[in-house]
Amino acid sequence: MAKLSSINKNERRKRLAKKYAGKFARLKAIANDQNLSDEERFLARLKLAELPRNANPTRIRNRCEVTGRPRAYYRKFRMSRVSLRELANQGLIPGVVKSSW
Repeated sequence: MAKLSSINKNERRKRLAKKYAGKFARLKAIANDQNLSDEERFLARLKLAELPRNANPTRIRNRCEVTGRPRAYYRKFRMSRVSLRELANQGLIPGVVKSSW
């Protein structure tokens, strides 16, 4: 089980990224638009820098829904390999069968 503080920190990042998503996308589009003048693009970059760091979606870490483990994460199941294996062996994940040949 991961530290609860790490899990909570990641949840705060998710909330903050969701809150600033519209503003972040708008400023990013302006900053990357080649048709605008350099001054407008530079001002957009400055405004992006004023946003909180955790408002950036790249700072969100994928974590296991069951244990909070940050490594070996399967996006399809939204859990780590360890949890996936335990639950699959118990037959608790529909459609997942241990292979044997």
